[in-house]
Amino acid sequence: MTLETLQIIWIVLIAVLWIGYFVLEGFDFGVGILLPVLGKTEAERRTLITTLGPLWDGNEVWLLVAGGATFAAFPEWYATLFSGFYLPLFLILVALIVRGVAFEYRSKHGDSTWRARWDQLIVFGSFLPSLLWGVAFANLVRGVEVVPLDGGGFEYTGGFFALLNPFALLGGLVTLTLFMAHGAIFISLKTDGELRFRARDLAFKLGAVATVLAVVFLLWGQLAYSNNVWSWIPVAVAAVSWLAAVASVKLGREGFAFLFSSITMLGAVSALFSMLYPNVMPNIDRNLVGLTIANASSTEGTLKIMTIVAAVMTPIVLVYQAWTYWVFRKRLSASQIPTPEKGSLDHSVAL
Repeated sequence: MTLETLQIIWIVLIAVLWIGYFVLEGFDFGVGILLPVLGKTEAERRTLITTLGPLWDGNEVWLLVAGGATFAAFPEWYATLFSGFYLPLFLILVALIVRGVAFEYRSKHGDSTWRARWDQLIVFGSFLPSLLWGVAFANLVRGVEVVPLDGGGFEYTGGFFALLNPFALLGGLVTLTLFMAHGAIFISLKTDGELRFRARDLAFKLGAVATVLAVVFLLWGQLAYSNNVWSWIPVAVAAVSWLAAVASVKLGREGFAFLFSSITMLGAVSALFSMLYPNVMPNIDRNLVGLTIANASSTEGTLKIMTIVAAVMTPIVLVYQAWTYWVFRKRLSASQIPTPEKGSLDHSVAL
């Protein structure tokens, strides 16, 4: 394979990794944000968290692999992105750390105040990345202020507040509402009883809000920042599948709703990468040079080795994660969750 072919393969693979992350961590974040909204009692809150117990840390692996693949395949993109977007990415990292600690520690003591404080941190650790990932990707589509360095490479010069532009903030609201609706659909699929029906009703309402925001965002991005006519295809896929997801929720078909919601994430991420291509970090002034898959990539030899490793390891990872979801496919209800005595150590469930 030629270098150009390998570059295309790896930008597609990186897009696939982000699709996996948005589909899986998307509902994960949504459940965390909705924890105090849908969880009216301690048993219901523990039910919500237990639906994520075997899944949440595995979902984050997609982010780690996406970051590692970007570093290896497009090191110039990785260096410029992580230096220029340092503060928002740092905030995301802190939020993810806090969220992981909260999941582990909320069950270590039965006191209601103890649990409430950790629940607040779960909400914070879910809300902030949901918002900031949309801001980050919207800025990539819009373009940023990058300048070439004398010794090679690029440097971001825009500053933090330049990232908080109207298009990027709208992108943050889109990912936030999509993740919340995706999470509500997941809850309606994984729980039973009153919790299931409340989640279904909330998913429909959140889906309606996300529909309006997403339509405006995708049309704005496509019309203002994309030079690729074919990027309308994933935009259309995202729009149609989301309408199908919202309709399925209304009809009480949670399985179809979650399937269509996941396809929406696939279409949305594909649309963002389609709008970017062949850029990976375009200049806000399209007349100036920015980062493309050509000037940001590794050598041909590196990409060939990475392709071989990916061909061997990717199926193994996919099979293992699919098996995990199959094993923990049963519905849960609050009646199955015992309430720990105050001040006791909770050994009944993992979370």
